[in-house]
Amino acid sequence: MEKVNIGVVGCGNISDIYFKNCRKFDFLEVKACGDLVSEKAEESAEKYDIEYIMTAEEMFADQQLDIILNLTTPGAHAEICLKALEAGKHVYVEKPLAVEKSAGQKIIAKAAQKGLLVGTAPDTFLGGGLQTCRKLIDDGWIGEPVGATAFMMGRGHESWHPDPEFYYKKGGGPMFDMGPYYLTALISLLGGVQEVTGMTGTAFSERTITSEPKYGKKIEVEVPTHVNGLLKFAGGVTGNIITSFDVWQAQLPRIEIYGTDGSLSVPDPNTFGGEVKIFKPDGEGWQKVPLTHGFTENSRGLGLADLAVATQKNRSVRASGEMALHVLEIMHGFHEAADQGTHCELESSVERPEPLPAGISGLNYSAELFM
Repeated sequence: MEKVNIGVVGCGNISDIYFKNCRKFDFLEVKACGDLVSEKAEESAEKYDIEYIMTAEEMFADQQLDIILNLTTPGAHAEICLKALEAGKHVYVEKPLAVEKSAGQKIIAKAAQKGLLVGTAPDTFLGGGLQTCRKLIDDGWIGEPVGATAFMMGRGHESWHPDPEFYYKKGGGPMFDMGPYYLTALISLLGGVQEVTGMTGTAFSERTITSEPKYGKKIEVEVPTHVNGLLKFAGGVTGNIITSFDVWQAQLPRIEIYGTDGSLSVPDPNTFGGEVKIFKPDGEGWQKVPLTHGFTENSRGLGLADLAVATQKNRSVRASGEMALHVLEIMHGFHEAADQGTHCELESSVERPEPLPAGISGLNYSAELFM
């Protein structure tokens, strides 16, 4: 496979893991990086031996670069993606695809018009934990899936995050922050969603930052901080998801899938590994299942590598822009349904992404992993 050259726009905290993991794939090369804060780009270039420091516009114009890795803040995702696609570059973007549903639709339409591919985070569903769950479902261990639950319960970011204001402004909130991990995991296991409804609440209209460096600053909360969504999957499964920044403590599972022949406990979808457990009515309670796939450590970049292979093999992307648009529509659907007191039929539809082959070691960083 030919080398795929990448330009990284945005050198913030999350960029480090991408820089580290890209170096493990011999067919990926980060050729350029850039950030609005030039010192960040300079530090990344020196630390990871990146050849060029460029502005985003310079990357779009550079004929050497095949993929733009968009690690900007969510509000800038759509603009950077659209400009990169217009310039003829494939795109991989951190979650969410965009803040507004219409902007996400424009990205996917532009990619189709240009004959280009879009990949998106999260790619945690490609890790050993969720791929093991996918294999168990596909192999019939719990029979026919009939229901699902997902819970992300927490107290918010103001006590630990250095810059937590965004999480309580438009485009933030628990659903838009963490929902992509949970919804992407559910879609990878059960397929696309047909209809949603929801209810939302806001326990505190104001938050006080207790982390440094903004200790004591007040945040006016602009978004719902407790979101309860119901989902009707196209395949007939019904599910529910709650994401909250209003909960001090909970003992709920991350994700569970219920089938006609058993139940499946799914690990934290914000990780690549985790414990997988299965319950069979003729067994001895919940039993831990050995993982069938590798990549159980922080393997962010798997989706980017898969996109790179897809650009040369003329196939679809597993962590695709289409799936991210579907997730974005679901999240907006929960909020819109809550505001309007109704149900929302989804405009988009997606199929489950192809699973990765079982038995592949987490040390295997070859292109064959994604064939």
